[in-house]
Amino acid sequence: MDDVCRRVRTFCDGFGVTVPVLQAPMAGACPPSLAAAVAGAGGMGACGAVLHGPEQIGEWMKAFRTGSPSGAVQLNVWVPDSPGSGSQERERLAADAAAFLGEFGTAGESGGWSGPPPYREQCEAMLTSQPTVVSSIMGLFEPEYVRRLHAAGIAWFACATTLEEALAAEEAGADAVVAQGMEAGGHRGSFDPEDAERTDIGLFALVPWFADHLRVPVVAAGGIGDGRGVAAALALGASAVQVGTALLRSPEAAIEAEWADALDGLGPEATLTTHAYTGRLSRAVTTPFLRAWQRPEAPRPAPFPDQAGLVGRWRAGGAPEVDPLNYFAGQSAALALPEPAGEIVTRMWQDASALLGRR
Repeated sequence: MDDVCRRVRTFCDGFGVTVPVLQAPMAGACPPSLAAAVAGAGGMGACGAVLHGPEQIGEWMKAFRTGSPSGAVQLNVWVPDSPGSGSQERERLAADAAAFLGEFGTAGESGGWSGPPPYREQCEAMLTSQPTVVSSIMGLFEPEYVRRLHAAGIAWFACATTLEEALAAEEAGADAVVAQGMEAGGHRGSFDPEDAERTDIGLFALVPWFADHLRVPVVAAGGIGDGRGVAAALALGASAVQVGTALLRSPEAAIEAEWADALDGLGPEATLTTHAYTGRLSRAVTTPFLRAWQRPEAPRPAPFPDQAGLVGRWRAGGAPEVDPLNYFAGQSAALALPEPAGEIVTRMWQDASALLGRR
């Protein structure tokens, strides 16, 4: 295990952590208190900033620094999709999805969502905020932005779901690649949304495949819920792990009680992948609402962000059969415990260290 120890130590020294456990940047479920707790345990906190405007990004970082003045932290943003279906096709898909949602109740007058704030403004705000890491999902940053990040001493971590994506990220200047296995909760990080279902590679096939072909460190993400998963990922070639669902039941995450309760004892088979919440493929708790979208007569959900806007309208209307929130969950949700986030991170690393034979 000497090779594992050297790899982990190099990563930790390079990115300002003492524990190779990173918080996943979960949009809508990453308050500064959670990130500060993870950083306080020696890991790296995170903010999924896709829903944040520039001012919100700055406010989030200020709150994080209040709780963790020198802790490691990453800010994450979605890279916008390339133009997809033409306007007429998008309109048709949205109309079909709206008609189907009408079976669940009445839409509200408002509550729709047109998409995330302006991407370039988000990128500028992240650069100004000076985090340890700025990370991307759904694609790659432009070369000039990568140059500016590095000039400011900020590392770039790129999420990838295939070796082709990972090699492209390395070539583009990524300092580490986050290998996202299909077990991961929340949104699938495929560069091309049309590839998301086809590239359903499990993490423990993905990690050694990446490790054997990349020069930069690999961060393993997806289905890691305790020290056993951490040890396995590191033994397979990862330099660190990224965990999300494992932290959702902690008090610092402060998610809705209904969502937290749904994770309690949730088996791997009780999650599914779906486009029904936002139009992008994601993994969530199986619910009657999501099952309905899998019926043979159900239409294809509208593309992102149209589907998210439609679902928001029906939620605003109080449609009783529409899930009131997105119950995102990874396949190891049953391992998530209602304990302080710092204790979860500490125990993960202690248990992993014992399994790896570290002293």
